[in-house]
Parts: sequence; structure tokens; C-alpha cells
Amino acid sequence: MTESIKEIKGVGDKTAELFAKVGVRTTDDLIHYYPSGYEKLSEPEPIYKLTPGRICAVEGVLSKDASLNAFNGIKIVNAFLSDMTGRLQLSWYNFPYIKNNLKAGAHYVFRGRVSEKNGRLIMQQPKLYSPSEYKNVLAGRLCPTYPLTKGLTHVTVRKAVREYLMNKKEEKEYLPAPLLERLSMSEMEKALRDIHFPPSEEELIRARRRLVFNEFFFFMLMTKTMKRMNQSMSSAFVTRPSPKLLSFIAGLPYELTRPQLDAYKAIVKDMSSGKVMNRLIQGDVGSGKTVIAVLAMLNAAMSGFQSALMAPTEVLAAQHYDTIKGLIESSGLEVSCILMTGSMSVKEKRLSGEMIKNGEADIVVGTHALIQEKVSFSRLGLVVTDEQHRFGVRQRELLGLKGEAPHVLVMSATPIPRTLALMLYGDLDISVIDVLPRGRLPIKNCVVGPGYRKNAYSFINDEIKKGHQAYVICPQVENTEEEEGGDQSDSGIANVKDYTKELGRLFPENIRIASLYGSMKPVEKDRIMRGFKAGETDILVSTTVVEVGVDVPNATVILIENSERFGLAQLHQLRGRVGRGKAQSYCIMINCSESDKARERLDILNRSNDGFEIASEDLRLRGPGDIFGIRQSGELEFKIADIYSDSELLRSASEAAQKLLSEDGSLEKAENREIKKRLLSLMEGCVGA
Repeated sequence: MTESIKEIKGVGDKTAELFAKVGVRTTDDLIHYYPSGYEKLSEPEPIYKLTPGRICAVEGVLSKDASLNAFNGIKIVNAFLSDMTGRLQLSWYNFPYIKNNLKAGAHYVFRGRVSEKNGRLIMQQPKLYSPSEYKNVLAGRLCPTYPLTKGLTHVTVRKAVREYLMNKKEEKEYLPAPLLERLSMSEMEKALRDIHFPPSEEELIRARRRLVFNEFFFFMLMTKTMKRMNQSMSSAFVTRPSPKLLSFIAGLPYELTRPQLDAYKAIVKDMSSGKVMNRLIQGDVGSGKTVIAVLAMLNAAMSGFQSALMAPTEVLAAQHYDTIKGLIESSGLEVSCILMTGSMSVKEKRLSGEMIKNGEADIVVGTHALIQEKVSFSRLGLVVTDEQHRFGVRQRELLGLKGEAPHVLVMSATPIPRTLALMLYGDLDISVIDVLPRGRLPIKNCVVGPGYRKNAYSFINDEIKKGHQAYVICPQVENTEEEEGGDQSDSGIANVKDYTKELGRLFPENIRIASLYGSMKPVEKDRIMRGFKAGETDILVSTTVVEVGVDVPNATVILIENSERFGLAQLHQLRGRVGRGKAQSYCIMINCSESDKARERLDILNRSNDGFEIASEDLRLRGPGDIFGIRQSGELEFKIADIYSDSELLRSASEAAQKLLSEDGSLEKAENREIKKRLLSLMEGCVGA
């Protein structure tokens, strides 16, 4: 049974608040808060071998007691470590009580990042160890690092996880031993322990394989179960093609591409078949999926049925609403469209709710506000979800329950190779739009090193002078360097808050700069994004929160910092934020890695703007088992699995799920009861197992 994280010894109210910022509120959240990487603690090095910029361990003797001084309100502790080869300065900022642990003549090991100042090497904020602890227990071990927020350190997370693991009830294994052996996977209990504190790289790989398999296995069980249910469902919303829709298509300001027309015809056929439609429109960024969704909703409206389109953010919902309303008004069709979002006033929500309930609203566009209990539809015949992996399974199910088994249309711009898509979207029929509309200028790409930044800033400034706008994307919200003498392993990674300040210093005062990130309040995010869309901001510094479909035709440049830290599919999604207008657009990817592998990966984006080609190349390049590789974020929100590098396990999980359901379709056998329990939990909204 899961408990509040505050039940763990050493986790008080303040620490619990920090954990809550990264989505960890319960003990179950904590054990599944997987490390984002690992550092191997190296053997101590002699002082003369140290070089600036590296995280190292050194062993030596303090030549004298540490000193404590204050400068501009900052308390600084300094000490000097000596060995047979040299002398090293150690410095701690706002960590005054470390002085009490530092005694002249004592023997220590310190680990931290080395820097250089006035020709002298300094190790800043180093962590202190006894020589026996470091060399006999820690050296050579893989040390987990976690996604952090300001104030939350790797040390804090490790302590909480270790404390919980010491006292948690052991999990019973529910997968057959032959399967675990055949796929080189650990038992579940061992996997959970080894993913956080791996005794070796080999055991880490086995642990990760088990946890990845688990996510895929239960996801595949869910999709296969849903497909069985869907195939047997008759529809109460049988539509009849309307001549008005042909006139609507003919009156569009652009000509539909062949894949768009094929997708539309498939939708019309599905909705008139007498069976419930469950279809995915998978299209590249800017391929024109939205207009096909509009046609589907108009098809429902022409037959007297309501439609609901649910988007993951208010900004995107408002964008869809404006697009749909504009198309309807220009066509002269008598179809009503309303917007329903969480930030609307109580009065606005009440009026919209009444229109939905009494059938005055034919098309309803909104966010998760649409699934609130108070929203009641009159004759909901079609549900459309945009970027469907952004919603929990339970959320989509709740929207569907607003009607009597309505048709379902899903839109996704995530480029996934067809072989994987057929498994991941196994409960849906798939239409692929793989041709961009005519007239779109291809985005010009360049991959450059950090030394190109000044040129990039100058280029952005020139584009702004032309009246255009720019995005700057950073991997982090803020600098999460560890306090208390931690690893500082995130140093050098661009973060939104510091980057915004730096651009404010470097660009002319008249350049308007704003920042955006996921942990902001929805109202604030909406205000900033609307301001950028309206042209009130010249440069938007953001995390990947902007990757979901926001359309700003005036934005012509996107600069992506630390591009080597993103998956190729996500970089392609981000690049799709520009190139949406008539002006030439540019994507500048700054590669801060010197590895050949990073250069090879990014060169794929440099050469191609085709999302499906990029996804296939990503699958080919990355291969299975790359535990220290880039984690694709966003793909169906798996916590640890990666559909590209773990594609082999995805196939194995799909086969295992199919075999299980063919032998025990209702999962009633005693040995499958735990699996059924976890599956039901998953279908309540959990994507991971």
C-alpha cells in the first residue's frame, strides 16, 4: 500500500514540498522516480593531475584549519589540501558548518568540480568522505543522479530512496522465470533496488530491461484489451455524407494533399459503418491534421451529432477554437463552435455548459475541463484528442463516457516508424499524412558548437529587426547544482531562468524577452504564450513545453541549446514551432558535446526535415540497451522506456501480452491476478506499471 512520502524517515514538510515539485508525493512515486543518469565514482587522483572543468576525487591531508570569511553577505569556507604532488584550495559557499568537520592534519577524500582562478586550481563545493568509506565502499560504484528542482539535491533523493528500500515490503514476482531468463531481466524486487543503487553495470542493464519491459507489457495489455472491446461495439451515431462538406472542401484557401483526402475518406467510411470509429491521424509537424479533424467534426454536425476536441493546454485549445471558428464562418455553414477551459469565469462555464447540455453547441473545444462531472453533452457522437499521449488513459475514457460510445479520432504529430506505431497504437486504425501542404518553405538547419552563440544572437537580432520573432529552448528551468557539497553534475547545461537574464544583458533594451516553463501556473503560461502569439514578445526562452502544437507564424528562428541532450524526434517537434508562415525559417542547434555519436545524430536533423525519416534513422542509430543515452521525452509518457532504443523489448512485450491474453483473456487464473490488478490500475490512468 502506497503512503505519503512524509512517512519516510528524514522527509519533513519542507523536503516533501520539494519532492512534490518534481511529482513525487507518495512512496510509490519515489520508487518509480528513476535516475536520469549515473556517475561512476573514480579512484582519487593526485593533485598534479587535476584539470579545470572535471569532477574528480582527491585524497590528502589538510595543511591547517579551515577559515570562515564573509563577502557581500556570502559566507565562504576555505581550506587547503596537500598530497605528495601539490596543494589544492577547497571552497564552500553558504555552507559555514562544514568548517567544524575540517581539522588540520586530518586525512580526507574530497570530490567535486575543479575550476581555475588567477592561475590557481580550486575545487568548489566538494563533498567530504573518509578515505575508508570512499575507497572501500564507493569507488568504482555507479552513483545515481536524478532530475532535480532548486533546493532538491541528489543526496536528498538518494537518502530517501535508500531509507524506503530498507523498510519496504518485498514485491511478489508475477512474471514466469523462463521469460525473465530469456530476456535477461531481473525479478521485480531486485530491479527496483538495482535501478537506484546498481551493484554493477551488468545488473543495472538487467534491472532497466525489466522496468522497461514492465511499462511496455502493461501498456500493450491495455491496448489489446481496449481493441477487443472496441471491435465489438456498435455505434449509435451513424453519419451520412453531406454535399455541404464537398463545398466546404472546395472553398478552403488551399488544396488538400492526397494523404489528407485519404484520411478524410477513411473517417467518413468509419463513421457511416455502424461500428464505433477508433482512428489515429499520424502526421508530421505542419502536415495539416487539424483541418481533417474539423472535417470529421463537421461530418458529425451535418448528421445532428455533437463533437468534442480536447487539447492538452489552454493555448492550444484556444488556437484550435480560433482556427475552427474561422473556417466555419468563412464557409457560411450553420454550425456552432464554443470554447470550454478551466480559466473561464464561473458564469462563462455555466453558460457554455448550458449550451452543451441543450445541444446548442455542435463543436466544443477545450482542455481537461471537458471531462468535469458538471459538463453534460446532449448527443456526443465524436471525441477528438490532440497529442493523445499527453492525456492519461482515464481522462480519454471519461470524455468518451460523456456520450454513448462516441466515435474516437486521435491526432499525433509524434513521428514514430510505422512498425512501432502499429504496436503502440494497436487499439486504433491508422491514417498517415506524410506530405506537407504546398507552398511551405523548408526550414534551413544548422548544427554548431558553443562558439557560434554570438553569431546566433546577431542573426536573431537581425530577424527581429525584420519584424519576426524567435524561440530559445533550454533543457532545464533553473540551475540545479547540488547544495551541501554535491556533484554539480548539471553545470554548463542551459537553463531558462539564467539564460533569460543573460539575453537581457546581451540584447538591446528594446528587445522584449519572456520565459516559459512547465511548472508555471496555467494562467501565467497562457498569458505568456498568448503574448508571444500576439507579437508582444520578441524572444521566448522556454523549456520543451512549447513543443505541443502552438502556431506562431511570425516566429522564424528557433535556437536549441544543448541539442545533444534531446532525442531526435523531440528536436524535430521543437523545430516545427517555426516554418509555419510564409517567411523563410531557421533552426540553430547548439551541440555542446564533442562525441562523434552526438554529431552523427544531429547531422540527421541537419540533412532532413522529414519526421518519419528522422524517426527511422533514430531507431537505426540508437539500438537497444543504451542506458546512458538520450531519453526521448514525451513519447506516450513512459517513465523509463524509450520506444526507439528499447524497440526490441517493445516487440517482446507485445508478443508476451498477446500470448497471455490468448491463454487467459479475462486474466482470471490465480497466477494472473496480480497482473490483472496492475492492468486495472493502469486503465485508471497510469501509463507505467
